[in-house]
Amino acid sequence: MNRLARLARLGLTVGTAVVLAIGLTSSAEAATGRIRYFSSAGQEFQIDNPPDNVCINLRTRARILVNETNKTVSYYFAANCVNFTSNLAPGRAVSYQNPLSVRVIG
Repeated sequence: MNRLARLARLGLTVGTAVVLAIGLTSSAEAATGRIRYFSSAGQEFQIDNPPDNVCINLRTRARILVNETNKTVSYYFAANCVNFTSNLAPGRAVSYQNPLSVRVIG
């Protein structure tokens, strides 16, 4: 019986470690899809599967900003997510707001 109890405790310990490892590694999430934006000269840029809650500086001011992800995107007039402008729902686009940074908020 003592041997059976030790095996049960070992199984419980291993199972707990696996659950904790999986839980910790899946905490860094990302939106599925892409954010597309166009400069005033018409050049297209895109950010594929952007991470959640991370400020992303755009390469140029976005004349048109398109959210093709499955999450809401906040956009900001200045770099480093300064000067919040608005939120952009999944599947939506905005023009002439000229953002310079974005953040996926979920």
